[in-house]
Amino acid sequence: MKTVVATIISVLALYGGFLLLSYLGQPGGTEGAGHGVIEFPPYEVPPAEEPQYGGTLSVGNVNLMISPLSWDPADWNWKQNQDTGMYFEQLFAADLDQSLKKGGPYPFSMQAFIPAEAIRGELVESWEWEDDLTVVMRLRQDVFFRAKPGIMERRKLTAEDVVFSFNRQAESPKYIPTYFDHVEDVVARDDHTVVFKFSKFNAEWNYRFGYGYYSGIIPRELENFDVKDWRNAVGSGPFELVKYVDGTKQVYTRNPEYWDREKLNGKEYEFPFIDQLEMRIIKDKATWLTALRTGQLDIHEVIDWMSVEHLRDTTPELQWKKALATNARFIALRCDLEPFDDVRVRRALNLAVNQKEIVERFYGGNAELFAFPQKPAFVGYYDPLEEMPESVQELFGYNPEKARQLLDEAGVPEGFTFTMQINATDPTVVDMVPLLVDYLAQVGITMEIEPMEYASYLSAMTTVTHGPAYFGTTGHVNPTTTLRKNFVTGQTWNMFNFSDPEIDRRIFEMLETRDETLRQERIKSLNADVLDLACGIWLPTEYFYTAWWPWVKNYNGELRAGAQRGGPIYARIWIDQEMKREMGF
Repeated sequence: MKTVVATIISVLALYGGFLLLSYLGQPGGTEGAGHGVIEFPPYEVPPAEEPQYGGTLSVGNVNLMISPLSWDPADWNWKQNQDTGMYFEQLFAADLDQSLKKGGPYPFSMQAFIPAEAIRGELVESWEWEDDLTVVMRLRQDVFFRAKPGIMERRKLTAEDVVFSFNRQAESPKYIPTYFDHVEDVVARDDHTVVFKFSKFNAEWNYRFGYGYYSGIIPRELENFDVKDWRNAVGSGPFELVKYVDGTKQVYTRNPEYWDREKLNGKEYEFPFIDQLEMRIIKDKATWLTALRTGQLDIHEVIDWMSVEHLRDTTPELQWKKALATNARFIALRCDLEPFDDVRVRRALNLAVNQKEIVERFYGGNAELFAFPQKPAFVGYYDPLEEMPESVQELFGYNPEKARQLLDEAGVPEGFTFTMQINATDPTVVDMVPLLVDYLAQVGITMEIEPMEYASYLSAMTTVTHGPAYFGTTGHVNPTTTLRKNFVTGQTWNMFNFSDPEIDRRIFEMLETRDETLRQERIKSLNADVLDLACGIWLPTEYFYTAWWPWVKNYNGELRAGAQRGGPIYARIWIDQEMKREMGF
């Protein structure tokens, strides 16, 4: 145990965690003592205002601690829409006219789930099913790729660009297995008509290459250039990437020729309203707190609950929005390695961890005990814990006695030791680790910690070289993808290395189900069964908070207009310059 404690303390010293060391002595600690659940008044649609042009918007986005992983969509990295979604556009996007700030029903805080009724064409003007397996999309004819010296002249988007972009993704060596298996062909019928021919129906068809993570449309000219180099960035979106300082910021400038219009107060306006967008990269929590308090950040998209209490005291002018995190947390247990190939061992580890205490003491009540693989916001796809089978409910209870019994039955010796890899740049993970170590120690299990910088941590998982346990943080994405990517054999994000031919068959059957009611029934059944297999130690899902200064207008905490894509949201924001000056900034 001394070795484990020393390892954890060294992690904290190296990476600046915010742990109360009382965790090491008593499960649950005292972190939540004196704190309560954080709530805000109901949202009210603000009065109409005339938009203003000019100024710089500085954003600490959802993952402000992580630098861009790649500028090339063909690298198939999950973060590329955050970094390229300002200049690459997609076929579809969220209809932001249906947002709460405009009196609509949608907060647009989901990671990659846009209800069908809230999708709009972005590069696509209209689309229709020509038959059961053929979708015909008509492109807008007023969209231009910007000129880029040495790369291309200004020209119109054509259907051939869409075909080129799709084929480039599908032929990438980093392609996610099965992702486009439903697509038989993509062809340009004419300059502004693209036809997608499917070999079978897929319930995610409009997400997979419509508004998903790997759906950016790039000009054909980039075939001859290194798309990984940010200097070669060129697209049709509202912004142009003009500067990147590794570990510090990305800088974008307004595209004065952008095609879209924002509807406000019965009028249409050209946008972006801002001249410049800065996406900040800040790896230290104290630094980003200071940056927000001092107005160096106009928006900070994800703030933990403990920091909210501090900021509400020190900076009462900030505006706030609360949402359930779009990432789930668990300790992935590799089902292909001993002893985690035995479901009794995996269930024992779940019973050894007091998830309810983590909600109450670690998160101060600002978390949900049960929100994976489905989120409560996935209406029609989510069953609450009390409606799950008793064997699933048991996994969320604390029963160290039964944990020891299961370990004995599985023949796991007293003093069993294993290693867990963690993302050492995630402060919540670093803070929680000692608590989890102590829970397992109570049933004779020693969990040693291997801290890793994010790039190495991610690479270990995607190359399937990660250890027997891996502290996973994975996006809920949408009701279908969350099952496919986490539990289908050989999927890149299947951190558990779980494989079950019958589960695979049922997930693919679900994806091919056109009738949504039947699809929902199949998803609910799958949810219960994969949870019951305990491929990981299931952990609570925390609430997060978005803060912004009142001079940020036409904004209500919207985070994503597609899969992790904030560009269309930032483009519609304006800065009230007079208010900002009056507030001393």
